[in-house]
Amino acid sequence: MSTPPDKKDPVAERRILTPGSNLNPRREFLRTAALFTGTVAALGGGLEVLTRRPGAGSAEAQGTDFVRPARPLGPYDTQEAVTSYQQATTYNNFYEFGTDKSDPARLAGSLKPRPWTVRIDGEVKKPQTVDIDTLQSWFPLEDRIYRMRCVEGWSMVMPWLGFPLAGLIRRLEPTGKAKYVQFTALLDTKQFPGQRSNVLDWPYVEGLRLDEALHPLAFMAVGLHGKVLPGQSGAPLRLVVPWKYGFKSIKSIVKITLTEKQPQTTWALAAPGEYGFYANVNPAVPHPRWSQATERRIGELGRRKTLPFNGYADQVAGLYAGMDLRKFF
Repeated sequence: MSTPPDKKDPVAERRILTPGSNLNPRREFLRTAALFTGTVAALGGGLEVLTRRPGAGSAEAQGTDFVRPARPLGPYDTQEAVTSYQQATTYNNFYEFGTDKSDPARLAGSLKPRPWTVRIDGEVKKPQTVDIDTLQSWFPLEDRIYRMRCVEGWSMVMPWLGFPLAGLIRRLEPTGKAKYVQFTALLDTKQFPGQRSNVLDWPYVEGLRLDEALHPLAFMAVGLHGKVLPGQSGAPLRLVVPWKYGFKSIKSIVKITLTEKQPQTTWALAAPGEYGFYANVNPAVPHPRWSQATERRIGELGRRKTLPFNGYADQVAGLYAGMDLRKFF
């Protein structure tokens, strides 16, 4: 994520997707995930649609875009047009697969999202290792349509499926010493060929303050665009923090640790002058090598103004009362 904004991407058609279903989303998702034990197809082809089983030759079966039955927008949803599935899954930063935007989609077949366990430890009363299917069965799955802003200056609008991070943290019962939450991604050079390089210090580590993690916008995603989360998007479990730059939303999580001390996060260690711990979207503070005042929405011509906290200022600005928001966190 240390490269400057790329302005050469072709413009492709976008489609407004209205997520939701009159079926039970968790039951459908668990049915899908139970079938999802083999290699993830690089572009998501063959993935089961969460709301219904696609017929042969259908758009869903081919992994292309479709419109789900409408539901009322939730309190955290943006009304902006959604980035297409094809764009969202072929233009990715996921250095575990490689540093080129096309590497994750091209190489995601090496990732095996089942079986998968997540270790939860540190300052919690209930440390444990839990299977991913058991973990996601603890919570009713929710649709969330969030903006996503990359520190490089491009953005998307993503329809996620998952559960609030706060629910998981409260279930684990943090101790009085817990002040931060550290997330660790899978380290496996066979599944992640990009980890064979020294571009970053592996495994990838990210973190939040505990009050940030407990905010209702902080989200653990297991699905995207009504499909099981594909490998290039962080299968089988990723963090989504929509008011922060995208590199904060760690993918393919295998460990969650509550700590008393601020975690040493991957990008803050790799380039401390460019990527800090907080990484809140702030258009008034330029990256050392480019402006953050505008962004290029994938699928659009031209650029648009970047909003403070990526448009979520009303919900999250209070978390940083008294802090210098002009500082590049």
